[in-house]
Amino acid sequence: MIGSEVSMSKAEHFDDAQLAALGASVGELLLTRGLSMVTAESCTGGWIAKVLTDVPGSSSWFECGVVAYSYEAKEALLGVQPQTLERAGAVSQEAVVEMVSGAMARYGASVAVAVTGVAGPGGGTSGKPVGTVWIAWKRRGGYAHAELFHFDGDREAVRRRTVAAALDGVRRILTN
Repeated sequence: MIGSEVSMSKAEHFDDAQLAALGASVGELLLTRGLSMVTAESCTGGWIAKVLTDVPGSSSWFECGVVAYSYEAKEALLGVQPQTLERAGAVSQEAVVEMVSGAMARYGASVAVAVTGVAGPGGGTSGKPVGTVWIAWKRRGGYAHAELFHFDGDREAVRRRTVAAALDGVRRILTN
């Protein structure tokens, strides 16, 4: 597992057409490789799954999307360990890695992405301010890769940037 940190300014804005293009690109890569996808989402509330399932024919490569906001949902639906949540919190590298691994193990896809973060406007702390987002990706048979992002903007902007970064990461792991 590799962790890295990325900052994105207000200058990077992703509109619906750009998100749709990212979703279509991911879908085409999954289809041509005969792979399937699962999402595990917290701060995006299912937006990644929506972008992917807006692609015609997505039923041939999209398995499911899990939206897990609460600690209890992350534990029950994704297998995140209570100790992880107590020790590191939901917005952490440890939690997002367990989310992506749990999604893949439980729902049988070839590729998984998981996101957890503080979209705002409230909920931020000095250690995890609004815009703090962890994203993890995993391919079957491989190790999870997690990245920490710091997105500027309001709730909508943070969530849009999270969806874009998550899909771009899926595209990267499918082309490497």
